Amino acid sequence: MRLQGKKVMAILDEEFEDLELWYPIMRLREEGATVDLVGLEAGKTYIGKYGVPATADFCYEQVRSEDYDGILVPGGWAPDKLRRYPDVLRFVNEMNVAKKPIGQICHAGWVLISAKILDGVKVTSTPGIRDDMENAGAIWVDEAVVVDGHIISSRRPPDLPPYAKAFADALAN
Repeated sequence: MRLQGKKVMAILDEEFEDLELWYPIMRLREEGATVDLVGLEAGKTYIGKYGVPATADFCYEQVRSEDYDGILVPGGWAPDKLRRYPDVLRFVNEMNVAKKPIGQICHAGWVLISAKILDGVKVTSTPGIRDDMENAGAIWVDEAVVVDGHIISSRRPPDLPPYAKAFADALAN
């Protein structure tokens, strides 16, 4: 239980990629971390791309980034919504300044782009947003998982095992 006492915020909105939200959450909880689901509305059940539900424990106004040790941003179509919320961008920026682990997979890179934290950062994502990532100043590579300091990025669901491990490792340090 090396992550006992660690607390992670997982942000969500409609049409998150089901596995990209739940796999890392389960992996972190297995090691003792507390993972809170945070959405625009507390208590609302959001539905993933493939129908898997996730109910927000808290809304954005109820949480503070300083109370968390890391943040997870799932992929799917949710990131295109999440990037529009000032609170989400604030959380990502505050985590970035504090050098706390920021996990992003697939299309979640859109949120980091909008938070303007990718200039000079080595990352990966779904190849579909490679141009977006590079235009934001990121150094994009096609690898299962990329760790650049406290930013942990991954491409797609088949890469979840090394991605979740890398995020857990960063959280443990």
